[in-house]
Amino acid sequence: MDPCPFVRVLVGNLALRMPVAPPAAGAGAGVHPSTSPCYCKIRLGKMPAQSVPAPLVPFDGAEQAPASGALAAAFHLSKADLEWFNGKPSLFSSRGEATLKVAVYAGRKGSTCGVSSGRLLGRATIPLDLKGAEAKPAVLHSGWISFGKRGGGKGSPAAAELSLTVRAEPDPRFVFEFDGEPECSPQVLQVRGSMKQPMFTCKFGCRSNSDLRRPGMQPEREGASGKERKGWSVTVHDLSGSPVAMASMVTPFVPSPGTDRVSRSNPGAWLILRPAGDGAWEPWARLECWRERGGAGTSDSLGYHFDLLLPGVDHAVPLVESSIPSSKGGKFAIDLTAAQPLSRGGTPGCSPRSSGDFSNWPLGNYRGFVMSAAVQGEARCSKPTVEVGVAHIGCAEDAAAFVALAAAVDLSMDACRLFSHRLRKELSHPQADLLR
Repeated sequence: MDPCPFVRVLVGNLALRMPVAPPAAGAGAGVHPSTSPCYCKIRLGKMPAQSVPAPLVPFDGAEQAPASGALAAAFHLSKADLEWFNGKPSLFSSRGEATLKVAVYAGRKGSTCGVSSGRLLGRATIPLDLKGAEAKPAVLHSGWISFGKRGGGKGSPAAAELSLTVRAEPDPRFVFEFDGEPECSPQVLQVRGSMKQPMFTCKFGCRSNSDLRRPGMQPEREGASGKERKGWSVTVHDLSGSPVAMASMVTPFVPSPGTDRVSRSNPGAWLILRPAGDGAWEPWARLECWRERGGAGTSDSLGYHFDLLLPGVDHAVPLVESSIPSSKGGKFAIDLTAAQPLSRGGTPGCSPRSSGDFSNWPLGNYRGFVMSAAVQGEARCSKPTVEVGVAHIGCAEDAAAFVALAAAVDLSMDACRLFSHRLRKELSHPQADLLR
């Protein structure tokens, strides 16, 4: 198994220092940004901007270190992204210009009636050289830069300054792609560049009502016909035909009373299982999903909560909770990069290159970028693409567990469809066999 080159660009050690304004004449002169909260919007190229609060430090002329070492933003670049940034610029494109843009605002981040509530103070632009970033880590910027305008008169305050550290480091990943929808029992291919090769096969199954009433089977909640979705499973096999992972729906997806939607208060749930030997399975993780109601001008979304079930730990360990737009789909992601502070040299505390002490790290061996699964929206043909950090795969069974998780996320998009909509035939009339 060969990984694909990825690079993550980390922005941290963010701080602002503002010049002290001269006393304003009269009452009601307003609040100066040196005393009001500030935040930044950080963007790399055409990637979505990330917003983060920006701590203020006193402006005393000293080259002091920022007060906070927290990670502010992280951008993940594939080989295609790197090739785009490193390509030759042309008259009609900005190729070859990897530029980090930071906009600084006074006020609290958010919006009121769809209008941003912050007041723009200034912008800073930092060119980044990403050549060779997939081979070795590098600090691309560290220190203070000016933004905004300096006053023109005598005795006017100095320009405001922004401190940040920008670091690029290799983040290789294994990439897998379903060649069909999970409910159609597809193959799973490993992808590297333009090469694809079979890695796993999936088998979708559904326990029938008679299966669910067999002795030894955990009873499921019963409901009116067509008003629950239950018993689904996806078993992942290696190329020899041996089962190496399974996603099993253990709590049915049922509508809340008086509605046609799965609510957060009563989510459906999956167990992600790994072989325990002698044909037995042991739980590795639990995924809960529900349908989030959209706000003004936004559509519904698939809400999810993911827990690890670590050996020797008597409780589930929460790892991630977020949502994916139901209409257009998106990415299920487990990224723990922000869980540890950034060092002065720009290395996250969770990086293998740092010297941090992980004896009390609560998430076992899971650090940094763990995995992502790209899924399509409901009623669309979805062939999930799965990316897994190299550090989290030691064998094929590790990869299979993440593939099973991706299948569960994709199928949850269907399981959380409004019950006023009919499911596709593959889900409405599945084979009534129990896969073990």
